[in-house]
Amino acid sequence: MASLCLPSSLREGILVHARIEAPRECCGVLIGCAEGAKLRVESVRPGRNLADDPTRRYTIDPKILFEAHRTARDRGGEVLGYYHSHPSSPAVPSAEDRDGAWAGARHLIVGVREGVTEIRCWLFDSEPREEEILPC
Repeated sequence: MASLCLPSSLREGILVHARIEAPRECCGVLIGCAEGAKLRVESVRPGRNLADDPTRRYTIDPKILFEAHRTARDRGGEVLGYYHSHPSSPAVPSAEDRDGAWAGARHLIVGVREGVTEIRCWLFDSEPREEEILPC
């Protein structure tokens, strides 16, 4: 099982993005590289949420996805995964999250509930599996 290394500055940027977008779900792309059993996030690309109901789901702008993949390729890295927020619920995948997840990609969920903010990392195969987030 891999661990995701997320620098504190990028973690804080994701949290700020979630706060700014609330009560809408924020979304974005994680760019980095694999280092053995660790996946190191080197940058994030905040996206625009184009969902029909952005308070309950997210759809990352395809232009942002294309740009993120190009940036990753140009830097010799890869898109490691994606992030989005749950502005009023825990950082646990919803049924829609499970249905729309990209297999093999890491999905960070920012959960906000009763004033507590958390970030959790999920990998979707046959069932969602939580993975460790390490500071780096």
